[in-house]
Amino acid sequence: MGRFWTFLTHVHSLAGPAVMLLYPLYASVIAIESPSKGDDQQWLAYWILYSFLTLAEMVLQPLLEWIPIWYTVKLVFVAWLALPYFRGAAFIYDRFVREQIKKRGLVKSHDLDNRSPDGKAKNKFVDFLVHKKGEHEAS
Repeated sequence: MGRFWTFLTHVHSLAGPAVMLLYPLYASVIAIESPSKGDDQQWLAYWILYSFLTLAEMVLQPLLEWIPIWYTVKLVFVAWLALPYFRGAAFIYDRFVREQIKKRGLVKSHDLDNRSPDGKAKNKFVDFLVHKKGEHEAS
């Protein structure tokens, strides 16, 4: 039975980086390269939430050390955020983060609500900063 628990411990320690980093990195690259913009929202939301979780974990580390199942809870939560069956990151972003951004006025409310058909917010400032194909190619 000791070897079985050792094996589970190794699987558990490998599952974290695979679920939290490797799969999301792969899926983010695929999302960038796909013509659909729906998957971009999922992965941008994932990285926003994962970054927030990592920062919160750094701040709360002394408290989290006292919770023996913290890593498992975090792994399950991040799997829910990342796995395409659940699309948890997009759900949390739509339900909670977007509302907080609107309340605090970080982005104009109409920029979040009035999106173009390709899923991108219509923002002249961002269009100015982002180089578009075909523009200034001759320079």
